[in-house]
Amino acid sequence: MKKAFRYSLLLPAWLAWANPCLGQTAIKKAAYRDPAQYGEPFAGVPDGPNATIYQVNMRGFSKEGTFKAVTARLDSIKALGVNVVYLMPVFPIGKLRAVDSPFAVQNYTAVNPEFGTLADLRTLVDGAHARSMAVMLDWVGNHTSFDHAWVTQHPDWYVHDAAGAIVNPIPEWKDIAQLNFAKPAVRAAMIQALRYWVFAANIDGYRFDYADGPTQEFFTEALANLHAIPRHKLLMLAEGDKKKYYLRGGFDLCYDFGFLNILNHEVFARNKSVRLIDSVNAANYRNAPPNARMLRYTSNHDINAWEGTPQQLFGGERGAMAAFVVAAYMRATPMIYNGQEVGHAERVPFMGPRKPIDWTPNPALTQEYKRLLRLRNGSNAIRNGALASYSSNDVCAFTKIDGQEQVLVLANLRNAAVNYQVPDAVGSAGWRNAFDGQPAALNNLTLQPYQYLILKK
Repeated sequence: MKKAFRYSLLLPAWLAWANPCLGQTAIKKAAYRDPAQYGEPFAGVPDGPNATIYQVNMRGFSKEGTFKAVTARLDSIKALGVNVVYLMPVFPIGKLRAVDSPFAVQNYTAVNPEFGTLADLRTLVDGAHARSMAVMLDWVGNHTSFDHAWVTQHPDWYVHDAAGAIVNPIPEWKDIAQLNFAKPAVRAAMIQALRYWVFAANIDGYRFDYADGPTQEFFTEALANLHAIPRHKLLMLAEGDKKKYYLRGGFDLCYDFGFLNILNHEVFARNKSVRLIDSVNAANYRNAPPNARMLRYTSNHDINAWEGTPQQLFGGERGAMAAFVVAAYMRATPMIYNGQEVGHAERVPFMGPRKPIDWTPNPALTQEYKRLLRLRNGSNAIRNGALASYSSNDVCAFTKIDGQEQVLVLANLRNAAVNYQVPDAVGSAGWRNAFDGQPAALNNLTLQPYQYLILKK
């Protein structure tokens, strides 16, 4: 690994240390020395609004817990309608104060040996590209483990308390040390490490963990640098729900925590009005760029591990699917967490004892996910059309329109039959089932518990 590591990771930082008169501008202009490009840059990276993301937790994905095991299932992932594979942190985990969390990074330019080798990761990326899927890595930039080399080599790169000890950003996270992004050398070293994987493994973007931690200045600088790498189109996702990420930060996507909180804790758990979702949309997209999208999901590694599976959160399989339709179709980029497509009933932890997914197929459920994603992938109206909401207190109802293509979605988010009056602005005539083309009767419409309809005109 070190022999192939043909650049000085800390070159910009070293320049600043060697000559304190070199300011931030000089550091920004310092040349980055990247490893040789592995593979051919992937030309099929989707724009944010057209992405369908699949999150892989290597530790729960298979009994082996390796890159090779993920590579073996790439055909199944592709068959869902996925075009972006997002891998949870692939880096070595710190052993000092350790809690077995992959979010305590010991080395930003190495592969965690429990997953395999750099060659195995490259094979996974190659396999995804061959199937027209991009690959994103999970970047944990806000903090390192306490046994990262920077702790001893550059202790001034960290935030210290009044007693001089390196700070834990949150007390419960006893295994991580807070980086100080006010330091130009920190930003430069982090950018150099981010560049490494674009060249060394030919990856196609990053999901930035805890994006509320690093400074806006860092993200502006880092993303501009990465986007300037020739021949690479990179997809950038912020784990943060503030509009600043796509308004000023250069991100394509950011997490929609508010949507999931409303959907789960208010609409489903407390039977609050479905119209609350409209307020989330209004807040998220007010004055937003046309291509800005929130990432919506009914499960991810945190939700699954700490709160429950989609079936547990949304009233069973039917409620989970109704929730997914709203998440994927209303106005967002959808993400699937590994295992939900087969209705895996157990939580899939990413730290502690391993509990691999049971891939015993649930053909009907898997086919339902495929059908929903296939329709979304083939419909510019669903992905990018103008949204108009006609929701009631119980039914999430909306149209998506792009030119002559019109789509109507009706999703009953209650575990009871609900009557819904189609508004005159939508009209009850001319609509057909989007999957089989059969005419839809919308007069005196009654939706069964958690039933959804997707119609086209």
